[in-house]
Order: sequence, then structure tokens, then C-alpha cells
Amino acid sequence: MAKTNPGNFFEDYTLGQRIEHAVPRTVSGGERALYHALYPARHALHSSDEFARACGLPGSPLDDLAAFHVVFGKTVPDVSLNAVANLGYAEGRFRVPVYFGDTLRSVSEVIGLKQNSNGKSGVVYVRTEGLNQRGEVVLDYVRWVMVRKRDLDAPAPETVIPDLAKVVPAESLIIPEGLDFTGYDFTLAGEPHRWGDYEVGEIIDHVDGVTIEEAEHMIATRLWQNTAKVHFDATFRPDGQRLIYGGHVISMARALSFNGLANAQLIAGINAGAHANPCFAGDTVKAWTEVLDKSETAAPGVGALRLRLVATKAGEAGQLMGEDGKYLPNVLLDLDYWVLVPV
Repeated sequence: MAKTNPGNFFEDYTLGQRIEHAVPRTVSGGERALYHALYPARHALHSSDEFARACGLPGSPLDDLAAFHVVFGKTVPDVSLNAVANLGYAEGRFRVPVYFGDTLRSVSEVIGLKQNSNGKSGVVYVRTEGLNQRGEVVLDYVRWVMVRKRDLDAPAPETVIPDLAKVVPAESLIIPEGLDFTGYDFTLAGEPHRWGDYEVGEIIDHVDGVTIEEAEHMIATRLWQNTAKVHFDATFRPDGQRLIYGGHVISMARALSFNGLANAQLIAGINAGAHANPCFAGDTVKAWTEVLDKSETAAPGVGALRLRLVATKAGEAGQLMGEDGKYLPNVLLDLDYWVLVPV
């Protein structure tokens, strides 16, 4: 009996299949230290216990995207070990902050399947929940991934594409219990810009850039226990290049967005996301943001901004699509998400 696991291929998935992913993980200050070493992450709420307590929280929570990567990483051996590419995200909500000492695990359900016309691969849609040691859902999201077929003659499943919301409604965003920005310290946060200072349609060029290194990507992908072959094995792709984990690009772009959005302290939801083009070591990532919408919240001093965060390899801020309606070749990431800011 074979004891090794080659991972799931497209024909191994069935609609409604529930997958409980292995290896729970207890997070500590080590995750924060490594996260802040890998990215220029400087948001005050995730850097200082004292700042977080002044905002009504019991302490500084783990960076939202670090929690996302831990939950995501658990799913890779079962969902995307044999992936060609991770394609997109939707309906993401951050529900409960993650604190040091919390133990996270992941559970996924297959909610859609579509074989590609070439018969060599297919798209698998999964809804994933990350849970803590109390069984609370800390975050959940939908993603879809292109997965290779093992047996090209395996019959195609019935095509089911889930009907996903284009936007997480602002009224359904979950504000962390106790969050209060009425005494917010703008000096310590690094910028003076409030919720009311941002206008719908505004474009913010975050100016800075970071050249992606092979070594940092390997550290990041191992940190999140992401075992996808396209990230590690240079022989897995015809071009001999290791694909940079899309989450690495998301975190890099989010960190770069501090310059102009230093007060976007917490991520509340992910409306949509696409890895538009592959990223490889040596690419220099820059970022810009478009303000898509604004909403008030019931929490004291807290407002919500809906933002489009775009990571690019080159080009001017605001340039996204070509005349053919497709992403420009320099665009790496298009992420539509909600953040919480002081009013």
C-alpha cells in the first residue's frame, strides 16, 4: 500500500465534497516577526499592543493576511498541490481577530467544478473556513484554482459554476468586538488621512517598489506551509521557473500601500481577486489603489473603505486593462477588498 500522497487531481473532486485539512497551527510572535521581515508591513494596529489596546482591542492581532496565509497554506496539499495556477477569490470575510496562542485549522467544501476545453485540466471552486481552537470561524473565503488531470480520459464532471456575490455587502462586514477609533493616534499611525479624506474614484500611487527575491519567496512559502509544486519545483513548469506564490504578491502590495493608506488598519473583507499574470523572481512589484466605495459602520470612530489594490511590474498608476478588456501584461494582482479606517 502506497504511503505517499501525490495530491488530488481534477477528477478526484466531487461537488459537495468536504475536506478537513491536516496539521493545525498555533501562532506566536514568530509569525509576526517573520511576516514583518518579509514585507515592509508597518500598520500600527498589527505592530503595537499598546496602540491596539488604545483602539479597544485586548492586544495586537496577527496581521490579517498572515492569518489568511496560515489558513490558505493548510488547504494546499488537498486543493492545489497539482495546481497550474490559483485563479481568483470572492466572498472573503475576516470575522474574528487572531491572537498569539490561537490554534488555526482549515476546512473546505467543493462548491463548483468545470473541466477546461483542452481536457487536460479543470477549475475547482472551494469555500474555505479557518477556525480557531474554540471552533470560531476567524475568516472564510471562496477561491478557484486550475488543477491538472491525472487521467486525460477521465470523464468530465457536470459543470457547476457557483453564483458568487461580486461584493461583500458593507452591512455584513464584521467589526472586531470593542474596536473604537475615537481616540486614534494619527501621529503614531504615521499619516493624518481619515475616512473622510478619501474620495470614490481617487487613485493613489504608492510610489515605492520592491524587487522579488527567490530566497524571500522560498522563506514565505515555507512559512505558510504551502507545498504547491509550482512554487518549489523548478522542473514542474516548462520554462523552468518557480512561480511566486500569489499570496506573497498580495502581502507585498498591501505593505507597499502603507504609503497613502497607513490608517487602513484592518482588512474586513475580500470582494474579488485575480492573479492577472505570473510573477517570478527578479520582478519589481509596485502598487496603486483606487477607492471604489465608502461606508459607515456602527463601531465608534470606524469607517469602511472599499479599495482596488493593483500590483504591477511597470506602468502608470490607474492603468489596468487593455482595449481588448484583458489585463495588461504588466499587471500582477487585482484585489478588491474592504478595510477599516478612522473617521
